[in-house]
Amino acid sequence: MEITLLEEVERWLTRRSWSVSDRPLERVLAAKRGTTVSVVLPALNEEATVGDIVGVIRRELMTEAVPLVDELVVIDSGSTDRTAEVAAAAGARVVARDDILPRIPAVPGKGEVLWRSLMVTRGDVVCFVDADLRDFSADFVTGIVGPLLTDPDVDFVKAMYDRPLGDAPGQGGRVTELVARPLLNLHWPPLAGFVQPLGGEYAARRSLLERLPFPVGYGVELGLLVDALHTVGLDALAQVDVGVRKHRHQDGQALGRMAAAIYRTAQLRLSRGHLVRPRLTQFERGPAGFEPRTYAVDTEERPPMAEITEYAHRRVA
Repeated sequence: MEITLLEEVERWLTRRSWSVSDRPLERVLAAKRGTTVSVVLPALNEEATVGDIVGVIRRELMTEAVPLVDELVVIDSGSTDRTAEVAAAAGARVVARDDILPRIPAVPGKGEVLWRSLMVTRGDVVCFVDADLRDFSADFVTGIVGPLLTDPDVDFVKAMYDRPLGDAPGQGGRVTELVARPLLNLHWPPLAGFVQPLGGEYAARRSLLERLPFPVGYGVELGLLVDALHTVGLDALAQVDVGVRKHRHQDGQALGRMAAAIYRTAQLRLSRGHLVRPRLTQFERGPAGFEPRTYAVDTEERPPMAEITEYAHRRVA
């Protein structure tokens, strides 16, 4: 069984791991045809970075010459700074979290914002991008949207990248390495090939997202990845190397809270009885890109959006 699982992951890495350069923008645009694309930025007190991200997407992906993105929405989850003002001035449509689905009182958390964003977007493909990125490149969008436009068998795409911590390359994903990667390797080994399982940049078909439950907090990335695996299968999942991700890092206490939410998200799913393997796959960048190295190892959720009455009525309308 172990050999079979490892072979499955290796085959997946070969078939479903790409670089952004594998799909030139011209090819992605040609494949778009009538498919609509929504980009969503969940934001809480990100006035320092959200405007630059919105500006890059507007200038490079929402022009007559490059009409890749059809709508760009910033969901403001109660910012006390100028996040909403800056985002709107840069060209985004800004929607307050609490104005979406008012029948259901909002709770704090990133997953809550992503879940509600499905109510106020229309795209066939929904692309999530964190609002705290620095030195943002449009590759973060084109890279993860591309496979969904060119490959009809792909339903869910994560970005992968280097995550420096200050001047230290590859040290930015502390919760990933200490919590998420061991959990995935031990309990959901088919997902061991994902370089950045907790990354906030990913895109998926609306037809998939609306069928998935959304953990309301930091567990949303792990929860969506695990549930997507069991909904559409490993071969419908993919990842794309988009280079380097720079962002604001959290302190140790915040990371502890993230870790607890992620562990709780996994705990809720472990009752399904998934496979366990005593192995851990990690990644190092080599001459040919990210290379796997495998070693022996010595909370509340929102229902699928398709079940929400208001969403069903909106689709009819």
